[in-house]
Amino acid sequence: MSTKDWLDKDYYKVLGISKDAKAADIKKAFRKIARENHPDQHPGDTQAEQRFKAASEAHDVLSDSDKRKEYDEARSLLGSGFRFQRAASGGANTDDIFSRFSAGGSSVGSDLGDILGGIGNLFMGSSGGGASSFRRSAPQPARRGADIEGQVSISFAEAVTGATVAVNMVSAAPCQVCKGTGAKAGTMPRVCPDCSGSGVRSGAAASSATPCKTCLGRGLLVEEPCGACGGSGRAKSAKTMNVRVPAGVLDAQRIRLKGKGSKGENGGAAGDLYVTVHVGRHPVFGRSGGNLSVEVPLTYVEAVLGAEVSVPVFNGSPVRLRIPANTPNGRTFRVRGKGVQKANAEYGDLLVTVSVVVPETLNPAAKAALEKYAAVVAEPDPRVKLFEEA
Repeated sequence: MSTKDWLDKDYYKVLGISKDAKAADIKKAFRKIARENHPDQHPGDTQAEQRFKAASEAHDVLSDSDKRKEYDEARSLLGSGFRFQRAASGGANTDDIFSRFSAGGSSVGSDLGDILGGIGNLFMGSSGGGASSFRRSAPQPARRGADIEGQVSISFAEAVTGATVAVNMVSAAPCQVCKGTGAKAGTMPRVCPDCSGSGVRSGAAASSATPCKTCLGRGLLVEEPCGACGGSGRAKSAKTMNVRVPAGVLDAQRIRLKGKGSKGENGGAAGDLYVTVHVGRHPVFGRSGGNLSVEVPLTYVEAVLGAEVSVPVFNGSPVRLRIPANTPNGRTFRVRGKGVQKANAEYGDLLVTVSVVVPETLNPAAKAALEKYAAVVAEPDPRVKLFEEA
């Protein structure tokens, strides 16, 4: 910041106080502005953020008796019309400086050495309390809100067709006790002296926006922390949100809802909400991706002679499936388009696995028929090859 920029700032006007205001008046005025314009209470409000920063800068100067004296004297000296003039030799013409004080006897003239020292600091930018003390605070970096994790359990049918479910969440929101300041009631945080309220580390590395280690990037220090949030300005907030679970979601799938997490700070974006979905089982159907599966029992006669059987379809009318003769146990048939709707709007298939059911009991006639069948076909021992290979 140039000297002119610094001199043009009226810190008394920023705080709305007179130039002879007492320390208590300065503190009271700053607290009022800070409460009304704190960034945590007005996320994304650039004007409120600028008013807060301007008030913080003014308070930092006027609340310090040494800084305030230097500020008042420099404005009185340089702001009254005095300007350095270039001499013919190229140096600074200081005749005008001493002519002003030789006639005076003013309080400023009696402390000329201190004033000149302060002026030197202003122009040289020394760390002794000159321009560096009054540099313009860099904007506090925007901080993205935290992500939130949630879990929800839905039925098999809801996973296939999609559903809107309520998710209970615990997120971080501005503390209601301290209104997000992090300070105990009746107190206010002070501007961090290491970053001057910018929230980024001072020095050469400041251009990379490295968070200040002293204030952890907030730009403020809390001397008397709020008992509810421990000084963080954030508190846990429980709420319920209705979440739309898309059709075709899989068990243990993680759904991301952008911007539904914790609110950001200093105009930062909100975090995301991640919901892990647990899908219940179905008594008849199974699922693999977009395909559904079902096991259909066959009688021994149907498997041997062939048949046409009815097969259930999820959320639809049954279909007729032709079973060819001599179908072995465990064979799987595919019914196209009777599965789950996929992301590309196409439907998966229904996989039908047949299971041959052996009767638990036989009446005498059935037993005699099977014995006759065995004698007619005279089947070879199906286990011969098994023992040969063993």
